[in-house]
Amino acid sequence: MSETIPALPCWLNGELGNIRDAKVSVLDRGFIFGDGIYEVVPAYEGRPFRFNEHMARLERSLAELRIRNPMDRAGWRKVVDQLMAAYAQHVGKRIEETNQLVYLQVTRGVAMRDHVMPPDIEPTVFAMVNRLYIYPPEERARGVDCYTADDFRWKKAHIKSISLIGAVLARQVSADQGGNETIMFRDGWLSEAAASNVWVVKDGVVLGPPKDNLVLEGIRYGVFEELCMQQGIPFELRRVSREEVLAADEILLSSATKEVLPCTRLDGQPVGNGRPGPIYQKLFEGYQQAKRATS
Repeated sequence: MSETIPALPCWLNGELGNIRDAKVSVLDRGFIFGDGIYEVVPAYEGRPFRFNEHMARLERSLAELRIRNPMDRAGWRKVVDQLMAAYAQHVGKRIEETNQLVYLQVTRGVAMRDHVMPPDIEPTVFAMVNRLYIYPPEERARGVDCYTADDFRWKKAHIKSISLIGAVLARQVSADQGGNETIMFRDGWLSEAAASNVWVVKDGVVLGPPKDNLVLEGIRYGVFEELCMQQGIPFELRRVSREEVLAADEILLSSATKEVLPCTRLDGQPVGNGRPGPIYQKLFEGYQQAKRATS
């Protein structure tokens, strides 16, 4: 089976290699318990997007799990830069000709299996890189189908944990119906989607769930707030009811891979007029400008 895995560049515990050959111990707590965190940094034309914001969230997640951060931000940036360069070489292009997605992961490390956190073990650090998929204009012009589900995950969603079976099960709800994403509700209130944050537009106002332990604060929380401020679009974080979502003029998804993406059908019914709306268009255009401004 290893032959079916592409030999894409990766970085494991200080060594540059490829994902086909990289190996970790079966006693790594990431493998045994899902005891670790991750980040996904998009890079456009060789420029990581909102790198410091991703590092701040990585630091918060590590602190929540009481895992020592194995590197400072300069060290992490060096890893990202090495992987981007290695990927460009792998595909035979200049780095400026590529859009990449860099995955970073830290687990607590290797120890005999015990639920108690072992002290003073060395974290396992893994990173890999792949092509960043850019949604084509025709797909954006249609928008995507989403389905709803109860949010059955744990109550520490603010940690970007590698324990993702809840998200896997949630995403499969929409995948089984041919949909793009699963929008979840906890006790009748919007939380997030399986792999995206969710935004509701009503009467020209952009609404999003508050930043708390029930939602992973996506990097686009800050991006959306900035873009709305720049364009004079009212922006509010508060509890959003299921009824408000179903009656929305627009529903938007955001993530590192989706950027901002319109949901035009929810549970088989059109959202608004069933087409991407004007707020989406403004935020999408603003997002492209923010990408170009990335240094």
